[in-house]
Amino acid sequence: MFKLGPKEFKKALKRLGIHAEVEEISDVERVIIERSGPKDLIVENPQVTLLSFGGQTLIYIAGEVQEVEKPKEKEEAVQVPEEDVQLVASEAGVSLEEARAALIATGGDIAQAILLLEESKKKG
Repeated sequence: MFKLGPKEFKKALKRLGIHAEVEEISDVERVIIERSGPKDLIVENPQVTLLSFGGQTLIYIAGEVQEVEKPKEKEEAVQVPEEDVQLVASEAGVSLEEARAALIATGGDIAQAILLLEESKKKG
């Protein structure tokens, strides 16, 4: 497999006129990409490199990719009452979809969902 290390990345970007901070993360064992469908992607033995430029960070992941069925418990998502979604959306000033996703991510905890959304607004 062709691996492009941080030094090679930096040189290639410099040739393209892009000046970026490049950092390799060496202690990653596995990367899991959770998708909305019935299957997720798992990258085994990944090489993970962060490229920071223009106020954004690009994450480059190379490795052995497998598509796998989601475990049954992942398919059974947290059921969130619509009133909770509306409350979180209103309090955090976000869309209903963002509020629902935050509630699911926090297991239905309204306060944690609001905090999560407020933190993501500060970062983004």
